[in-house]
Amino acid sequence: MPADSGLAYEPQGQTPGSLLTLAGYLELSLDEGKCLVMMRHGTDVCAVYIGNPGDEDNPLTGHGTIAAGVADEILELTHAGLNRMTVGDQTYRFVRSFTHIADVGAVIFAPA
Repeated sequence: MPADSGLAYEPQGQTPGSLLTLAGYLELSLDEGKCLVMMRHGTDVCAVYIGNPGDEDNPLTGHGTIAAGVADEILELTHAGLNRMTVGDQTYRFVRSFTHIADVGAVIFAPA
């Protein structure tokens, strides 16, 4: 893996369900040209939003929830900074960062 390419997830077997979930939400964010945002609002679930966390004039759009275990696995399989992962025939490049939105921690996946 080249040093500047970030995490390279090249599946050698079945792709973990958590990364399939992430890929689906990344597709939504790419379609809208915005970021994917995950926010934990309790111990069991993590809310998923699409939007730009820095744009106070346009609130984030909710896109459901995922189980906390799935969110935790996504965080284990990615890292802060530039990431690259391949799921099926599609390669995704994104930057993972962290911020607070309304006093709640938020993980941001921005297209790179």
